[in-house]
Amino acid sequence: MPQAQRLRLAVLVHLPLDDEAEGAALAAARVIVTTSDWTRRRLLDRYPLPAGRVHVARPGVDPAPVAPASAAGGRLLCVAPVSRHKGHDLLVEALAKVADLPWACVCAGSLDRDPDFVALLRGQLDADRLTDRVRLVGPRTGTDLDAAYAAADLLVLPSRGETYGMVVTEALARGVPVLATAVGGLTEALGRAPDGGRPGTLVPPDDPGALSGALRHWLTDAGLRHRLRRSALRRRTTLHGWSATAADVSTALEAL
Repeated sequence: MPQAQRLRLAVLVHLPLDDEAEGAALAAARVIVTTSDWTRRRLLDRYPLPAGRVHVARPGVDPAPVAPASAAGGRLLCVAPVSRHKGHDLLVEALAKVADLPWACVCAGSLDRDPDFVALLRGQLDADRLTDRVRLVGPRTGTDLDAAYAAADLLVLPSRGETYGMVVTEALARGVPVLATAVGGLTEALGRAPDGGRPGTLVPPDDPGALSGALRHWLTDAGLRHRLRRSALRRRTTLHGWSATAADVSTALEAL
């Protein structure tokens, strides 16, 4: 960083790399903005950075209409690029364990990021006879993505790692509960309703048994669905928009 003394550098960190180059760049920055408390803690644990130099600006979420819930709760949605990192293989394994129950799952996300993984996943779906119940529909944006959320009872995100999880807050903005792994910033994104209730369920990562157990509980317990739905609707009122994110970034940059 030969120009670091001349320039006033600000760095936005979404996905920590944990390497020497990142450490050097962060050391040269006067302001570091992260997208979650989890990322901030990770950087402070990894590098000798002054705590006052590292700020948080969580992604905002746009307001959205409440999605109508179905009686059975069997409309599942996963919004993520289809890849090993996002845990689609774990999701299919878990769904195979609850194939005796009524459900359908839409996986909305790019199919181009890891074609070999997608091919293996299609083979897994075929072997488990789930091809007609799990739809890999490719990326969805705009009104198509809105329609996918509006038709969902439960967002499922079995990621092996996340720094925040914007799709979680996008689901909650519609009052849709979430089943996710307890990794990275996902716990933070899920949050809690004002009364302390959690608007979803968290399971350990890389554990298809725990994931299938949570799915079975959701699909067979109407009382649980009602409680999580109620908490999601209450959590919806606490989500902040992009103007709050912009204000957080502005406050951090004032240090320059």
